[in-house]
Amino acid sequence: MNAPEYNDMLRRSPDSVRGSYETETRSRTRYVPGGARTLWILAGLLLLAAVIWAIRPGPATKADRFLGAGGPVPVGVARVSSGDIHVTLNALGAVTPLATVTVKPQVTGILTKITFTEGQMVKAGQMLAQIDPRPFQAALDQAKGTLAHDVAQLDNAKVDLVRYQNLTKQNAISEQTLATQEALVRTDAGTVLADKAAVETAALNLQYCFITSPVAGRVGIRQVDVGNLMQPGVTNAIVIVTELQPISVLFTLPEDNIPAVLGRAGAGAKLAADAYDREGTVKLASGTLATFDNEVNPTTGTVELRAMFDNSDQKLFPQQFVNIHLLVNTLSNQIIAPVAAIQRGTDGSFVYVVGKDRTVSVRNVTLGPTDNDKVAIASGLQPGDTVVVDGADRLKDGAKVSIPAATALTFGKAGHKGHGGHHHHRPQGGDSSGGAP
Repeated sequence: MNAPEYNDMLRRSPDSVRGSYETETRSRTRYVPGGARTLWILAGLLLLAAVIWAIRPGPATKADRFLGAGGPVPVGVARVSSGDIHVTLNALGAVTPLATVTVKPQVTGILTKITFTEGQMVKAGQMLAQIDPRPFQAALDQAKGTLAHDVAQLDNAKVDLVRYQNLTKQNAISEQTLATQEALVRTDAGTVLADKAAVETAALNLQYCFITSPVAGRVGIRQVDVGNLMQPGVTNAIVIVTELQPISVLFTLPEDNIPAVLGRAGAGAKLAADAYDREGTVKLASGTLATFDNEVNPTTGTVELRAMFDNSDQKLFPQQFVNIHLLVNTLSNQIIAPVAAIQRGTDGSFVYVVGKDRTVSVRNVTLGPTDNDKVAIASGLQPGDTVVVDGADRLKDGAKVSIPAATALTFGKAGHKGHGGHHHHRPQGGDSSGGAP
């Protein structure tokens, strides 16, 4: 469009033409390549590249990748010591009362009284319930009357016998009459013996009306109510009494452990047995090994043993599952290290020993018996050595370590403290990372 035409259009419609021209001009300017938006995007990319370049780490060596930052590795340590190791066998057992008695009626009658409270501790011979005694008292009185009658007849027969014996000496009566009287005396004597037995039976039945506890222990839930008819062989139970003090625990051990137990028990040693809860963390009671079975169970290859506990605090409850720690022997003057220090590798067990220059070295060890969180060392360590118990998964032979304050723990005669941790595999070769990233 030339200038004369544009001026002519302005004269005819100045507002509409000017607006159309300005709109067309802005539309063309907005999409011009290399505009302001493109410049801002390029500036942001350059700034991001500069930040990434500034925080990029320098060249990392293989040791840096293993140790993280390239400095000493912080570890927890313990000092090897000497002391006693308790050889203990662990087994799962069940608390078993020495006596569990089901109290049943022994005579037929109406239950008239219950004298115990459910869950009550009772003594041996303490009355628990009563059956109506009146019929049995009457039977006893009748038996006593019959006995008195027959005793009188026996006494009279004995008097006649003495008289007949004197008359026989005087040839006043025949020998047959004397023999008959002697037989009558013996008959009456037999009748008196039967009467005495009837009296004892009646007295026993009367005693059975007063039902007592045969053992000392705790009564359970009563099974009958007052007014019920008690019948021997029909009434299942009145109550169950369980002896709690003392109490035993039955547990099993593999047959391979029996020679060691037999050897100690045969030498007269009383083997201590401790009962722990199901989790094995809370000690419930201490006792001793009492006896063991006379044969191996061929199905399981185990032998059953019984440990006795006085249970004075009643922490052991019948049929409760417990963990038994049976102390078989105590080894004195052993080299002791914490279990947490022991690592496992293809060459066997090893530990990381910290030198005076705070450098660790791998040392193979031969293990002995384990006692909770400590283990006897047969070879490889000496008392006074410092071993790593925490952070061993980040170590290799020759690595530098740092030891935080108050972490060197001594295991031995002065007591011991446990460290948590996992067993790790020994690195293969001097430059292995042991699986660390």
